[in-house]
Parts: sequence; C-alpha cells; structure tokens
Amino acid sequence: MRTSKAMPVAAKICGLKDRTAIQAAVDGGARYVGFVFYSPSPRAVTPAQVQKLSKSIPPSVIKVGIFVNPGDRFLQDVLDYVALDFIQLHGGEDPNRVRAIKALTNCPVLKAVKVANGADVDGAADYDGLADMLLFDAKAPKNMHDALPGGNGLVFDWNLLANRFWRSPWMLSGGLDPENVSQAVSLAGAQAVDVSSGVESAPGEKDPAAIKAFLDAIKAL
Repeated sequence: MRTSKAMPVAAKICGLKDRTAIQAAVDGGARYVGFVFYSPSPRAVTPAQVQKLSKSIPPSVIKVGIFVNPGDRFLQDVLDYVALDFIQLHGGEDPNRVRAIKALTNCPVLKAVKVANGADVDGAADYDGLADMLLFDAKAPKNMHDALPGGNGLVFDWNLLANRFWRSPWMLSGGLDPENVSQAVSLAGAQAVDVSSGVESAPGEKDPAAIKAFLDAIKAL
C-alpha cells in the first residue's frame, strides 16, 4: 500500500467519491481526505460508500467527515460505519454544539468559519481553542442561487488572515485551485489548505490530473 509523502504545507482534498481520486490524493501527498455527509451536495457520499473507500487509504492520511448541522443520531450512524479521524462542522454550529459533538463522538473537530469581511474573521475567536482546528472558507452572498455551505468555488480576501494568530491550528479554503494556491498561501500565511471544486471537471467529479497539479503546486512552495 502506498503512503502519503510529507509536504511543507498540509493539503486536504475534499469531496472525494471514488478510488481513482483518492489514489491521486494519496500519491500526491495529501495529508487529509474529506468525505461529505450532506445530501444536497453533489459531492455527497453514504457511510457505506466511505467504509469501502477507506480500505484504500493508508493510516498516515487523515480521514475527515464533513457535516452540516448534524444531529446526534446521524453522527453516530456515520461513525458506526467509518472510523473518522476528524469531524468537520460546516454549518451554523455554535460553540456549545461544537463542545457537545466533541463529547458525543470523542473525535477532534474542525470548525469552518465563513468569511466575507474582517468581522467574520474576528468571529473565529468564539471557536479558537475549542475547535481542534479552524477552517476559513468564503461566505456565499445572500443572493447566490443554490449556494452550498461550502464548495462554491468562491474566494475571499486572503489578506484578512495575514498576521492573525490563533491558538488552534487553521486551514485555508475557498476557491483554491492549482493556479492560485501559491499566492493564497503567501498572502494568508496558511500552513494548511483545503480544495474541492478547484480540482473538479464538473461539480462533484474530481479530476485526478487537477489533484496532482494542485499538490505539485504546494510541493513547489
């Protein structure tokens, strides 16, 4: 079985649904792979699917389950099938809910913070030190048709994160792709990045060549 190669900036390939894309992520050195447990998303998978896909993922690669305002029963149902290493909360979960989910699942939590302006970045303080990791993603405008909680391919001003310090480690997301990830890391000072739509040929369809290009761009930093 292949193992992931170390990279200077950790990368998460999110919204994976098939073995070919997973292998491209693993071979390219991704530190994290993400599975979306949110049925309206074109990247949604079932717990049974991920159980099978997980067999091709080496232990060195961190498996992340992405949830949006999940109920306790749904979380438990997923964990009965899949041994997740991280739970990503990408909805409107408040700090009390984050704390409750950590206690219920005994899993570390990655909390998404949706950003359009500096005040949104400031709001991450509510989760700093509580969440095991923060993820800064672009906030969809209210007039965006069929906007998803994440994976919309939108970019926010990376300078908003420059020279900000957090107790929790953090990850940059939102509209990243092989062409812009180098600039994004440079401006934001990110030590970890997350990509989904930026390595797709169509919504929910990962392109192995684009995954390789994205990870190669990070290796070149």
